[in-house]
Amino acid sequence: MRLHTYISVKINQLNSYKSLIMKKILLSVLLLASINLATQAQAIPSFAFGLKGGLNLSKFSTNNTLSSDNQAGYLAGVWARVGALGFNFQPELYYSSKIATVTSGGETNTVKLNSIDVPLLFGMKVGTLGIGGRFYTGPVASFIINKDQSFGNAVGNVAKLNFKDQNHAWQFGAGADFTKFSVDLRYELGLTNLNGYDQKLNLFTLTAAYTIF
Repeated sequence: MRLHTYISVKINQLNSYKSLIMKKILLSVLLLASINLATQAQAIPSFAFGLKGGLNLSKFSTNNTLSSDNQAGYLAGVWARVGALGFNFQPELYYSSKIATVTSGGETNTVKLNSIDVPLLFGMKVGTLGIGGRFYTGPVASFIINKDQSFGNAVGNVAKLNFKDQNHAWQFGAGADFTKFSVDLRYELGLTNLNGYDQKLNLFTLTAAYTIF
């Protein structure tokens, strides 16, 4: 009787051990399948297009005789993204209103700049199934709308890819994707002095975007 009980206990222990081994094997297979699926998803060429909008905080880089404070503006436009193997190229086109204050000799002036901005961003993406993160950097050309360049002329110069006489900057940023929605935070470093102000404009932007297709 004792021998029968002992054998039954050992058989139950063996069955439990086998069940545990099978669960570990199943989990390992599922993990490998998920990794393989994510790798294949990153390798497949992709294209996306959507709308975006948000806020910016602009501030002039200053010298010893000037000071500048951050002011809020806005932007709205479109974006596209082409990617494969975890890397992507993202051109954008948006209308931007930038505001900054400049103080000199105790006098403060508010400067408002409207422009059509064209960033050309290169970066990488992690994640799969529409959820993940992005990191990118690249140049941006600002087609300033003023007395020397109307809105129509700015649009024409964008279409002609006439970047020569425009203002230039460099963007650094990161974004998070949640299926069709995404948020991005960027810093834009001015590279050229703005005409009439002899100062470079730096800014932060926070945007939300929606993927149309």
